[in-house]
Amino acid sequence: MTLIETLASVRPGSALAEAIQKRAEILRLSEAAHNAVLLPRDPGGLSHGLRAALAARMARHNRNQALATHYDGLVAHAGEAATAALAQTGTSADDERTAEIVRHADRLTVAPREATRDHIARLRSAGVTDADIVRLSELAAFVNYQARVIAGLALIGGRQ
Repeated sequence: MTLIETLASVRPGSALAEAIQKRAEILRLSEAAHNAVLLPRDPGGLSHGLRAALAARMARHNRNQALATHYDGLVAHAGEAATAALAQTGTSADDERTAEIVRHADRLTVAPREATRDHIARLRSAGVTDADIVRLSELAAFVNYQARVIAGLALIGGRQ
């Protein structure tokens, strides 16, 4: 069973489980995307701990505590005390680079339509490379996708 199925409480043998089985490739690719954006071999300037903390924070913004708890586990495993606190909404970093990354992650989660070129310029001014801006965008896109798929499947599953 994939992470998405587990967190959406998909019951084995249910009509929803059978429907998902017909689209198993999508969930397999979602698992691969999870590992690619959270635990890449080369994390660039976004450490595994920072990625996990941002993912937990995004899950909390999406009001998905089960997903946040999953990412909290990755935060703990990374052992990066300096970034662990960022998993909680309402917290910020002391250094400007990380603080700008957190602001942008929040923006992409809470109000993505408000993201502008000026926000990208702020990231660059804070020392975030273009490659890390792409990495951050990939992380935000994936975690927000994941939260929405889980919510949708849980809603469908609850109707059965």
